[in-house]
Amino acid sequence: MTSPSTVPTPKGTGTLVDNGALRHSRILGVGAYRPARVVMNSEIVDKIDSSDEWIRERSGIISRHFAADDESVIDMAEAASRQAIEHAGIAPEQIGFVLVATVTHPYQTPAAAPELASRLGSTAPAIDISAACAGYCYGVAMASDMVKGGSADYVLVVGVEKLSDFTDPYDRGSAFIFGDGAGACVIGPSDTPGIGPTVWGSDGTQRDAITQKQAWTDVRESWQSAQADKNVWPAIGMAGQTVFRWAVWGMAPVAQQAIDKAGIKADDLDAFIPHQANIRIIDAMVKQLKLPADIPVARDIVTTANTSAASIPIATTRMLAEKEIPSGGLALQIGFGAGLVYAAQVVVLP
Repeated sequence: MTSPSTVPTPKGTGTLVDNGALRHSRILGVGAYRPARVVMNSEIVDKIDSSDEWIRERSGIISRHFAADDESVIDMAEAASRQAIEHAGIAPEQIGFVLVATVTHPYQTPAAAPELASRLGSTAPAIDISAACAGYCYGVAMASDMVKGGSADYVLVVGVEKLSDFTDPYDRGSAFIFGDGAGACVIGPSDTPGIGPTVWGSDGTQRDAITQKQAWTDVRESWQSAQADKNVWPAIGMAGQTVFRWAVWGMAPVAQQAIDKAGIKADDLDAFIPHQANIRIIDAMVKQLKLPADIPVARDIVTTANTSAASIPIATTRMLAEKEIPSGGLALQIGFGAGLVYAAQVVVLP
């Protein structure tokens, strides 16, 4: 890892393609929040008849953060958002839109975003995005279009999850995978292109690969008896091998398209920040993309596990703070998950 005393500089060999927009957009600031409680694999293994070694070999995960019982998705989102707003150098009242990517806000309605906006002192329009692990990249794309189109000057994008509330601790296939946390960015106007074209899409035929086990309506009629059965709570389940194959073989081409559409080459990148799903998926994507060895790659999954929509902004914030990647450099980010959905873009780091 780069020494904290050394400030990395961008390669400066690539410039994002200019699509002729009336004005451009870029990420102006980022922020992140990890809950205080650190949960080691040793706390997970007994309920799934597993071992620390098995979890590390299968996923790369050593530990994860769990939020406190009274710590909500909105609490975590607020902490990350305030960091991002401060980093961007703007006032909360300048925020023109709030986008919150989450699948673990426990209310069907109202959304988390309006309450977050209120806490920040804003009355901006605010909505939640349900795009699972791709939610942050979806939000970046939407916010970028808002800024370039002139419907907002500054957009707050948040990825936040409290997955510990929706994880079955007895599910051997998923109990060890998830963690809690929040990450955020502020997107605003720029004189030059700062966010490349987004490559995104979905494959609804594989909706069962990662899914809540029951619909809320299925739970309603048997709720009283269901409370005594740990298996009835509508936790999130995952067909691990299906997701692994889809991510490894399907997402590298999407990432390559994002590089191509941005008008740069892999050699121009200063960072690769993929969704933190599995260390083996990350390593396979690096190999398939033929990324140069000098490009820093986010592997925060080791200590934060899979935080779904929060994973990319959490990693970005840490890598910038630890001077692992340069301000002003080019980063390829890609999110993919339940739906199945995906999105990738090249961005200029704040």
